[in-house]
Amino acid sequence: MISRFVAAAVLTTALLTPVGVATADPDSPSCVQADVPVHTLTVIGTMHGTLCLPAGPTPDTVMVLVPGATYNSVYWDFPYQPNTYSFTRAMTQAGYATFAVDRLGTGQSTRPLSAQLTALVQADAVHDVIQALRAGSVGGTAFSKVIVGGHSLGSIISIIEAATYQDVDALLVTGASHQLNTVNSATLVTVHLRSVALTPGFPNHDAGYLTTVPGHRKPAFHDPDFVEPAVIALDEATKDVVSSVEAPDGLTLGVFAPYSALVDVPVMVTIGERDPIFCGALAQCTALFQVVERPYYLGAPSVDFFVLPTAGHSINLNPDAPAMHDAVVDWADSVL
Repeated sequence: MISRFVAAAVLTTALLTPVGVATADPDSPSCVQADVPVHTLTVIGTMHGTLCLPAGPTPDTVMVLVPGATYNSVYWDFPYQPNTYSFTRAMTQAGYATFAVDRLGTGQSTRPLSAQLTALVQADAVHDVIQALRAGSVGGTAFSKVIVGGHSLGSIISIIEAATYQDVDALLVTGASHQLNTVNSATLVTVHLRSVALTPGFPNHDAGYLTTVPGHRKPAFHDPDFVEPAVIALDEATKDVVSSVEAPDGLTLGVFAPYSALVDVPVMVTIGERDPIFCGALAQCTALFQVVERPYYLGAPSVDFFVLPTAGHSINLNPDAPAMHDAVVDWADSVL
């Protein structure tokens, strides 16, 4: 297994490639970073993101991508073997623009007190980002169509955003469902997460922010299936935080309550078959998964499903992630 120091070196090399500058790799998208002003009930600040455009004409559709708990925007454009693990690259190669954000409190976004950050506040901030993208305030391009998508907690935030504001054209849910495995979720919180006050590397966050215990990324987000050691090391090196108050209202609205029935656009749900957090008591998403999950989106004109057999929770960091990427592209092409 490569060390955290090697992983950090890989990430540093990737991040030193200037955004918005063409590289020798024709598959690389053209990307620019942006800080979008957001004004929520409890937080006034900026949500940072990276807008990536495919080669050729600027598309009319942008995917707003929201990372999960203890992840930031790196999750969507993972710098290790990007042809396998970069969701951003797969989407731009298919002709879509992407805007991967750092949730408030993470990455380069505003870092308020942890008590100010709920899932509703995060959804409100994403709503501001969507309006800015439609208005052409990000990168100078006004997008007429928006897909909001997330991973795990980011999916829950995306569900709340789409149901509350009804300002998107489609909803992508990855690594999340309404079939919460309460036992494994409790293990995640009590065993794999702890306050940043007990973890080095987060001096600018208060004790109400949580991150994973060092060395726990694999059992927290990838087991029981295989994941490359280099991916685990880089996942550890780039891990971020989550506010301890993001989950309560997120789970209440996005998982337990029928709030997702207010979503009125096409939906796609993608999940790892052996996701231990969102695949019910047996921790497996079998064919019955679609039957159980579909009624939660009664207002959606269509709901598509893709289950990746080899994946655990962090589906985009599974070696077979390109199969999921292809399924998302086929879905987006069909509904938009």
